[in-house]
Amino acid sequence: MNKNPEKPLKTELLYSGKYILLNRRGSWEYASRPHNMTAAVIVAIDEDTIILVEQRRIPFDCNTIELPAGLVGDEESGESVEDAAKRELIEETGYHAEVIHNLGEFASSPGMTSEGFFLIRAEVLTKVGEGGGVDDENITVHRVKLAQLSEFIVQKRAEGLVMDAKLLLLLGPALLGKTAFPED
Repeated sequence: MNKNPEKPLKTELLYSGKYILLNRRGSWEYASRPHNMTAAVIVAIDEDTIILVEQRRIPFDCNTIELPAGLVGDEESGESVEDAAKRELIEETGYHAEVIHNLGEFASSPGMTSEGFFLIRAEVLTKVGEGGGVDDENITVHRVKLAQLSEFIVQKRAEGLVMDAKLLLLLGPALLGKTAFPED
């Protein structure tokens, strides 16, 4: 911890890859994205349905259930968050959003990484393609009725899939004790 705010701690670069950096500041090690790259995470609502994606994630060596998401500016320099969200939604799910709301920036895992993401709500969806991602992403698209979301998550966890923590946003009332939590 830097006890002298006038003398900031120096950041030491331990590793540099294409999409991730490993840094040390004082005794703290953390990951970051090159060039302060950020992500767009999309809550895609279609009437009474939410669009979720399933894909294999190497760090867990299994499939995960997530909100559609992707990096901003990884394909086009100067890309806006909103444009990246629209592009990623089509790439991953095959849906185009007519209405995009930027709900602000959030920290992914502040004790582990400096990475942030912008939460985007996408509405008025039209199916324009197959989705599935690019290259070898092999994304499976799930249209889940909001009323059945808790049961869907319980089922997928029982099958051994890992749930992205951002899905907790969708379970807010249950976490606050206002409705039954999926494990109850």
